[in-house]
Amino acid sequence: MSSLEISSSCFNRETKLPLSPPLVEDSAFEPSRKDIDEVEEKSKDIINFTAEKLSVDEVSQLVISPLCGAVSLFVGTTRNNFEGKKVISLEYEAYLPMAKNEVKKICSDIRQKWPVKHIAVFHRLGLVPVSEASIIVAVSSAHRAASLEAVSYAIDTLKAKVPIWKKEIYEESSSWKGNKECFWVSNN
Repeated sequence: MSSLEISSSCFNRETKLPLSPPLVEDSAFEPSRKDIDEVEEKSKDIINFTAEKLSVDEVSQLVISPLCGAVSLFVGTTRNNFEGKKVISLEYEAYLPMAKNEVKKICSDIRQKWPVKHIAVFHRLGLVPVSEASIIVAVSSAHRAASLEAVSYAIDTLKAKVPIWKKEIYEESSSWKGNKECFWVSNN
């Protein structure tokens, strides 16, 4: 069956479908101001360290663009166990001036490596209960490969270079943890 036959089979025999869009004489396509603004949309890097609960929806909305067909996300959450111990929550601290600067560098590196539009990196500080997000990385791009690779690079590099410390709080005790990726952590 041809595509025309499939289309026409949806209608009764009296329905006639136009084969091409109707033409209006003397009309020329003129882009609206909105179309022009979308083409000129500036790229954004949005970095936020907060004690407030993170919202995946809010962060993903920040990177959506009409120029992009992909939004990729990484959401890191507090799991309820570590090495057989029951985790109650995590607690994060950061040296904010350096942390913000390092995340800016990560955003700049991403822009050198991939054609992305917007980048958002939100990290929670203070106590983060089980199942809540401690970090959200969102990246938009025209196509999925760039945003997926950029998100992976962002979280891996953040864990290796950004001065953020994590304390795991268990039922009976607690322990500060260094990311194995961090250059300043001893791997003995």
